[in-house]
Amino acid sequence: MTELLWTYLTIINAAGFLLMLVDKRRARKKLWRIPERTLMTVAALGGSLGSLLGMYLFHHKTRHRKFTVGIPLILCAQAALWLLLRFPPWL
Repeated sequence: MTELLWTYLTIINAAGFLLMLVDKRRARKKLWRIPERTLMTVAALGGSLGSLLGMYLFHHKTRHRKFTVGIPLILCAQAALWLLLRFPPWL
């Protein structure tokens, strides 16, 4: 089970990272863009770290408050959830 979870998280974070790269390249070339909803959904599904790294590495969506605040908040919520599940206070 743990191995499957780590595989999922690796794939979803790689997807978030790559989506930021692809969308940045498309923006420069004035091509069809990846919807913001898709970028945020991938982050919410566990790809927040990859999305955040891609966002700042490629300087993409860094002027949008929705992303500069939203993605770090999603990452914090996911980290808190992981800690809560890993070290439950009720035990």
